[in-house]
Amino acid sequence: MSSGAVDQNLREREKIRRKALWALSDLLPGDPKATPVVSMLDEIARQDEADRLLRDVAKVEDLRDLVVTEPSSSGVQIVREGSIPEPWRERFLQASIGSTRVETGPFLDDFEKFINLWKQENQCLEAYRLAIGKKI
Repeated sequence: MSSGAVDQNLREREKIRRKALWALSDLLPGDPKATPVVSMLDEIARQDEADRLLRDVAKVEDLRDLVVTEPSSSGVQIVREGSIPEPWRERFLQASIGSTRVETGPFLDDFEKFINLWKQENQCLEAYRLAIGKKI
């Protein structure tokens, strides 16, 4: 990311995406309350596609291999936060608000949980889309 405005746009998008994904977790596919939430998530996806700085985004399946890890002083593996490519770093940060971490970076276990949760959330999002007959 090259400018503060772009960083702020990404941060706001990811904050909204995270809140929307959390809201969906309280609903069942087919619930009419899910329709505006899915529409919001689809709009965020369109904004992601239009963001030229996010053209060559790493696939979620490749993230674990891309990050640099190191043991903390207690021996627990941590991730060097700067090695997480955008927009994944911001997505992880938004999903991890309130999580315990050390000064040098987040715990690898938390990052791996995030990757798995991201995959699950997107599978669920597809179920919501199918239930309302919507595709992006």
